[in-house]
Amino acid sequence: MTNERKPQILVTGAAGALAQQVINRLRDNYQLVAVDFREQVYLGDDIPSYCIDFNKRVFEDLFRRFQFEGIIHLGRIMSSQETRMRRYNANVLGSQKLLNLAHKYGIRRVIVLSTYHVYGASAYNPALIDEQAPLKGVGLSMDLVDSIELENLANIYLWRYPDLNITVLRPCNIVGPGVRNSISTLLASRRAPVLAGFSPMMQFIHIDDMADAIVLAYRNTVRGVFNVAPDDWIAYQHALQLSGCTRVPIPSIPPVLPRTIARLLKMKSFPSYLMSFFKYPVVIDGRTFRDTFGFKPKRPLKEIFRYYRENKHPV
Repeated sequence: MTNERKPQILVTGAAGALAQQVINRLRDNYQLVAVDFREQVYLGDDIPSYCIDFNKRVFEDLFRRFQFEGIIHLGRIMSSQETRMRRYNANVLGSQKLLNLAHKYGIRRVIVLSTYHVYGASAYNPALIDEQAPLKGVGLSMDLVDSIELENLANIYLWRYPDLNITVLRPCNIVGPGVRNSISTLLASRRAPVLAGFSPMMQFIHIDDMADAIVLAYRNTVRGVFNVAPDDWIAYQHALQLSGCTRVPIPSIPPVLPRTIARLLKMKSFPSYLMSFFKYPVVIDGRTFRDTFGFKPKRPLKEIFRYYRENKHPV
């Protein structure tokens, strides 16, 4: 099959490990175009790659040049990266531009990667949080406002333009080789902070399984919002122990104290605006995605933690 006959897909966030895993799974059957506003990455001679700010006019040139069937939007800046304003410009304004162009150029399939952080961490969270639960993340931290607004945008376009066939995925903690988010950095460290008296239940999904989930979602056109998580969970401190980390207790009260200590010790992997996630459990219910798409993670927790135990400085 020649590239000209293959359906064309725009993949954003191409510099990230997850996007590259997704690209590797799709490249044989689709003509992919990779975009990242942070850097241009080489993914092979068969995949055009661009470093473009979504808010610039030249971004639309890609939609004129290629006939995209779909978009896999993985280019969200995580809460642990960049300044609040830069995250907002990229995650919210950039995503709005992307969705506007998708509608303008007749895109028929859109996947948007969100995060379980939108639910917020609270002592009053239910044992299992389903997709109908309120998004309380913004009420707990202004640093998560861009994640909430990205979701709100996606939901507006989901119902306003059903022809876009938008699917929003809210995964739990994505971990594994190449992942550089806050929790992965903690699992990879030799000494990891914990809040004294707290060890909330957490969920982890291997990057390979998350890439499979995204591909599965793209190939099976079902609109809506879906949690993505395995059926098991584990206490945070136990996860650190299994990953070979020495736990460093930090006083949890008064509330300003752990934030101050993390800032003084320059613990970027323990950001103040995610502090509540290290106190209260946020366990999401992934059954709807599992049943709708036939998803079953292949990488168990013991394999995830063994990787971090054996690779304290993962690439």
